[in-house]
Amino acid sequence: MQIRFYNTNFKSHYSINENIVKQINTPKTINNNTKSLTQNIIYFTPNFRARNPYKKYDLNNKNILITGATGTVGQQVLDSLLNEYHPNKLIVFSRDEFKQSKMKTKYANYPNVKFVIGDIKDKESLKKAFRNINIIIHTAAMKHVPICEENPEEAIKTNIDGIRNIIDVALENNVERVINISSDKAASPANLYGATKYIGEKLFTNANKYSDENGPKFCSVRLGNIIGSSGSLIPLLKEQSKNGNIKITNPDMTRFFMTAKKAANIIFFGLESMNGGEIFIPKIKNTKILNLAKQISPNANIEIIGIRQGEKISEDLITKEEASHCISLEDKYVILPEKDMGNHKNLWPNSTKLSQDCKFSSDNEYFSMNDEELLEMIKELL
Repeated sequence: MQIRFYNTNFKSHYSINENIVKQINTPKTINNNTKSLTQNIIYFTPNFRARNPYKKYDLNNKNILITGATGTVGQQVLDSLLNEYHPNKLIVFSRDEFKQSKMKTKYANYPNVKFVIGDIKDKESLKKAFRNINIIIHTAAMKHVPICEENPEEAIKTNIDGIRNIIDVALENNVERVINISSDKAASPANLYGATKYIGEKLFTNANKYSDENGPKFCSVRLGNIIGSSGSLIPLLKEQSKNGNIKITNPDMTRFFMTAKKAANIIFFGLESMNGGEIFIPKIKNTKILNLAKQISPNANIEIIGIRQGEKISEDLITKEEASHCISLEDKYVILPEKDMGNHKNLWPNSTKLSQDCKFSSDNEYFSMNDEELLEMIKELL
């Protein structure tokens, strides 16, 4: 395998040869902080959802609205609700009329699935759509990092002002449960997209103080990269490999990966279990993008082209600062509002408090996929 640098800035910082591409993470001494994170770290569970011992809320027979439901996660949530629950009504709310027209054909035999063209930036359209709604699952966002960097005003209007509209209208309509779909880029944000997601999480947590005991509850879930989502990495690398070349932005770049099904599972867990203000995080594994490229096409030439605007070398799902008020459950973590940390054993029985200064990061080798898991992930999509 030949590796070429297209960005000469890398030459003085890295000496790369074929051995790095073949490198397997070697074991090191594990410290107590890492131990508290590594229990039950899993790659993905595409078809399995364990019984929820923390369930307080029933998702059956509810009117549910999904913003951005034409996206990968939104469609998986829609499918899972239809297959695993008995929703009274499901509303697909998005501004993509082309995708909605295709979905109408797919769900033609489901009379309880309704379609509404609307934009979360338009408060009036939300007011009409949220009438008699019990649950809102908010997946709509501007997600492309460079495009957000190039269009900051539009990113702020969609990812921040849109969330403010959702919160305001949900409170006005006394919606029972509202969940915000966030990203690992919200932890220690280094780009505009991550910053808007960080603010969105803060807005959702804070929204609970405007609700009484029986009023709306708000929480977030923080996800890694979704396999097979629009513009996702694996199909892109596979397509590039057809001409014998794969472009990698940085040889040390790492990312968390998960399936859309696992994303749906933790969304449902959050809806069923929230007390209000939590951030739910799946226990998932990471990989070096370079290792992923090797598994997709072992004989391809690698071109190192340099990181894109606003891109990070690694991502965090839990920062050291957040670990002080984070608990571990079976296959997930929960960042609690700091006011609840002293009462976490009553709110979340059998939970384990994380050691202070833990960090759940994609560059930590103890959370890395091995070659077999990488191949399983690739096969899951291709």
